[in-house]
Amino acid sequence: MPRFYVPQTFVAGEVLRLPENVCRHIQVLRLQAGAPLVLFDGQGQAAAAELLEIGRKQAMARVDKLLTESRESPLSVTLIQAVSASEKMDFAVQKGTELGVKRIVPALSTRSNVRLSGERAEKKVRRWQEIAVSACEQCGRNEVPPVAPIADLPQVLAALPADSGARLLLSPHGGVPLRSLPSAQNAVLLIGPEGGLTAEEEDLARSHGFQAVQLGARVLRTETAALAALAAMQALWGDF
Repeated sequence: MPRFYVPQTFVAGEVLRLPENVCRHIQVLRLQAGAPLVLFDGQGQAAAAELLEIGRKQAMARVDKLLTESRESPLSVTLIQAVSASEKMDFAVQKGTELGVKRIVPALSTRSNVRLSGERAEKKVRRWQEIAVSACEQCGRNEVPPVAPIADLPQVLAALPADSGARLLLSPHGGVPLRSLPSAQNAVLLIGPEGGLTAEEEDLARSHGFQAVQLGARVLRTETAALAALAAMQALWGDF
């Protein structure tokens, strides 16, 4: 059943005018009046709805009933992803969302090939947020992970709350196997850019309580590292 992100509160029996981007998506899918839909607000609420009308510039739907099913993992992970080349960053955001991350924090590190600031940085964050929304539409999540503004890695590490849980640094320079760590309900995962984090950045992360971990003996690309680590964490401590 088609799923669409509509950031508002749902009330059974209410008729909604759907956002323009949802209208365009419905047109692309060639849905007709009477088609069943699922709407979700990005904060955990979802509703079964019926498409009542589809025109060139607007679509109307009626909320039939609220849905209570949750597809959130019991493992809450904040992903700190060092900013990398566009398609790699897009991939990390998309797959991280599918794998259940609660929050995505893009960080600028010494070896980040892409330097973003001002309006360009804001535009990128908006795009990554849209990718997270699309991933939720596809995978069935009703909670959209927020994408934080881009910040330098030292700022990101200093701003972490004290109760953020296990702090894990994926490093090719030595670390313990992920399976050797105690079970966690909350975690922060730090992934470096192409070329990895510098020795100074790894030391800084350790000074903020991060534990270096390895996934086997092979060096993973930045976009592979996030995917592999999140999948392993879900298998060990989440809902896999």
